Amino acid sequence: MASATPKFLKLPENSPLSLRDQICEMISAAITSESLAHDRPLPSCRDLAEQLGVSRNTVFAAYNRLVDLELLVSRDRSGYFVAPQTAALQKAQSRENQNACQAVPCPVTFQPGNLMPVVNPLDWHKYPYPFIYNQIDPDLFPVDGWRECTRQALGRKQMPVWASDSVESDSPRLIQQLRQRLLNTRGIYADDDEILITLGSQNALYILGTIFARSGKPIALEDPGFFGARNAFRLAGSELIGVEVDDDGIVPDSIPAGCQLVFTTPSHQFPTMVTMSQKRRETLLEAAVVKDFLIIEDDYEAEMNYVAASSPSMRAMDRTGRVIYVGSLSKTVSPGIRLGFIVAHRDIIRQARIARGVMMRHPPTIVQEIVALFFQLGHYDSHLRNIERRYNKRWHAMNRAITRHLDMLRRTDSKGGTSFWLTGPQGFDASELALRLRSRGVLVDRGQDYYLSMNDRRSFRLGFAYVPVSKLDAGVEIIAAEVKKLL
Repeated sequence: MASATPKFLKLPENSPLSLRDQICEMISAAITSESLAHDRPLPSCRDLAEQLGVSRNTVFAAYNRLVDLELLVSRDRSGYFVAPQTAALQKAQSRENQNACQAVPCPVTFQPGNLMPVVNPLDWHKYPYPFIYNQIDPDLFPVDGWRECTRQALGRKQMPVWASDSVESDSPRLIQQLRQRLLNTRGIYADDDEILITLGSQNALYILGTIFARSGKPIALEDPGFFGARNAFRLAGSELIGVEVDDDGIVPDSIPAGCQLVFTTPSHQFPTMVTMSQKRRETLLEAAVVKDFLIIEDDYEAEMNYVAASSPSMRAMDRTGRVIYVGSLSKTVSPGIRLGFIVAHRDIIRQARIARGVMMRHPPTIVQEIVALFFQLGHYDSHLRNIERRYNKRWHAMNRAITRHLDMLRRTDSKGGTSFWLTGPQGFDASELALRLRSRGVLVDRGQDYYLSMNDRRSFRLGFAYVPVSKLDAGVEIIAAEVKKLL
């Protein structure tokens, strides 16, 4: 295996040691500092001799001395490598030193922020009952279909499409597939210049927050609502106003005058999961004209309906160009792929494209091409039918488990989605419940995180997309036992 000579390898200055020992000192210091890869050969004797200006025999002697000291190993026809036992020791020491490094004070002082971090542990998947938001069952992902699309996208004929700089443009093929196979199912018909690809809906919201922050007008959001939107708009510098939510979604009469934008999740309100009625949608669209604001419609889990048919999107109902539609492939494909999109008036998309270009130019074109093929070859439609069938089964099983074990709590009237929202009586502390449940291997989303002022601790959210059907009832029974203790 060829190895480029690291340029940082230099002999120490004014050293009293022999050249051989100077090379030994140089190599051992590089090993100690983990500057040499453990799985790649060191420079050949010839290459290192040329770089250092010494003879090959001197380098050869130094290498063999380090082999005798068990710092290096020599592999036939491959070269010299860092010894495996030395590599293992360095990894252990690195972990020990990491904690020591954390004790060094940061030279910059940050003021306390008002952004809401994700509070779930990184190893959430190791918990027996992770009833938490935004997780999908990896067993449902169509690996074979994705592998086939990746293979085709990486073919030499396709390479010119994604290997070059796309400037600020998107994959024409993906735009076409979104129009034909996804947007039209929501009743949305948009031209190419009315669609922008983003790194998920979170990125879409930050882009929108950035381009509208200059107006200086506040943004109204559902309260409780999606903390990701709250974070995005706050980071962009906007003032936020919470608007109450009832069993029909956001209340238009509570939206104050003077707002630039109103953020809403009408298909399944995040986090209460209620679906906005047709009449309420019409009322909100009328209010947008009267009070002169734009609507950001996050079409959260629009495909996941198990009791009633999907409601039409507000973008499809809009006749004034005031609705900005935000969608994501996180739930229907995978959250790790990080692809979403904005559909809006072309003037808004033009500004959003410029802002996206400043942030990260454009989402990876190779990923866009793979997803386009995923749509084009029918894998998306097949996968969507599969997850709808599986989640339908889980939703009904979860609904039965909650009815059986948690009837002492109030829950919102949900017709679909991948979670349930439950609320206790006055004095009930769902945040304390979440702490107790974690010690028993159960994770839930605490409700206070979804409120703008984080002052309501009575509610919590149960997501079931990752938990198998066979474990749902047992997990809910554990929750019920802890709820009774708190009550």
